[in-house]
Amino acid sequence: MADRHITALMRQVATQDTVELVHPFAEWPTFGALAYIAECYGYRYADVRLVGKHKIAHVYLVRDTNPWAQQRAAANWAAFPDPGPGRPVPGMYLGSLTPIPETQGDVDVITTLIRYDGLGAAANRKQLLTMAWAFPLLFLFLAVLTGVYAVLLPLAVLMPAFLLGALRVNAARRAKLAERLTAAGCTQVRDESGRERFVRPVPHGV
Repeated sequence: MADRHITALMRQVATQDTVELVHPFAEWPTFGALAYIAECYGYRYADVRLVGKHKIAHVYLVRDTNPWAQQRAAANWAAFPDPGPGRPVPGMYLGSLTPIPETQGDVDVITTLIRYDGLGAAANRKQLLTMAWAFPLLFLFLAVLTGVYAVLLPLAVLMPAFLLGALRVNAARRAKLAERLTAAGCTQVRDESGRERFVRPVPHGV
């Protein structure tokens, strides 16, 4: 599976300015390891989006034009000119997506960035608050309309409680990730859409 992930990644690295990682059953560390490899070849992590009804993660990387990133890419192309099945790739044990000790810290930071953005995408605060107000009104309306009070009135109470609880849990998880990112030297910023995100110090290693 690791070889297949790496092969698919390097195919994009060789032909595209934007890399899109889509692995429905992959865990966050897998995305972090793949993103690290892509960054070794001149890309930088850009964003994560949750797409479709099942909220499948799509992780995006874009080509990094900074001179230090291009120097890093040139060095890695020289050291690892033919990455793929049975051949070494930067920062990973052979045939796996397990980071070697020297790169574990960098991979952990990238993974944490992806998880932080992913949790932000999963819990749109404005949308959840709107739903928390809308669902009780909907269930009350249906209860009056149908007379099924025993089912719909509890739902009118439980649904907003569930949504607000999910929002609090998500916020707590993001706060823990934010602490890790801050400790790693990352800076919290707001992007052009107003989202809270983190930026790593650059350069972050060659």
